[in-house]
Amino acid sequence: MKEQRRSLGVATRVQRFLKSDDPKAGMARDILWVLGVVGGVALLLFLVSGTWPAVVAVESGSMVPNMNVGDLVFVAAADRYGPLTSWAEGQEAGYAKFATYPDLQGNQVYGDVIIYKPNGDTSVNPIIHRAVVWYDNTTTPGYITKGDNNPTVDQDAYYQDIGYIQPVKKEWIVGKALFAIPLVGYLPLHIIEFAAVIIVLLIIWEWYSRRREEKEGDGNDRTKSAPSGRNAGKTGVKTKKDTKNTGKKR
Repeated sequence: MKEQRRSLGVATRVQRFLKSDDPKAGMARDILWVLGVVGGVALLLFLVSGTWPAVVAVESGSMVPNMNVGDLVFVAAADRYGPLTSWAEGQEAGYAKFATYPDLQGNQVYGDVIIYKPNGDTSVNPIIHRAVVWYDNTTTPGYITKGDNNPTVDQDAYYQDIGYIQPVKKEWIVGKALFAIPLVGYLPLHIIEFAAVIIVLLIIWEWYSRRREEKEGDGNDRTKSAPSGRNAGKTGVKTKKDTKNTGKKR
């Protein structure tokens, strides 16, 4: 019985929260709704892509012009929607992704573009470059990678905060790029500013809605309190009759 009472109490509180006219409760409902939508979209992306993050934003020009800064790239697991294909394998099969333009050296590009954690380090942002070839070495096997707009492969270049990148092991691969939407990637690149703007807009909308409701409520109260013309006329007739009756009594 106690558990049933407690459950009823929680249900009642939830109903009161959902129906409350308190501005704070309204703001909390709006924020929860936004979080619910974002969470639902994230779950859907994970189920479709099979990896996380399911979208990444291009932050540098290392893949220009096939990928540009601000592109929002949709990612899938390396083995989903077909096997991961390197440049060497794609050249033989005639397969290429994000291959509208040649690379910096003027070579036609082939194969998949992968997103990977450099040297398996999760403290730095993943790198999105093309898988060139599988380097089958007994000590450090992995993919040799290169940005289309870079002069050399990643494993020959020195990266700040990372150092020299080792051949990319399969467990370091987040996924492969499926397609990209231009400019939309600027939102996650400035997610804090974007979230602040959304919260401010929600506060302004909540304030505006409350003000409009208050004005409508004041207008309805004035309409109810004002006498109609018909009632005013009846009042005047009664006054005349009362005057005549008063004269007869005299």
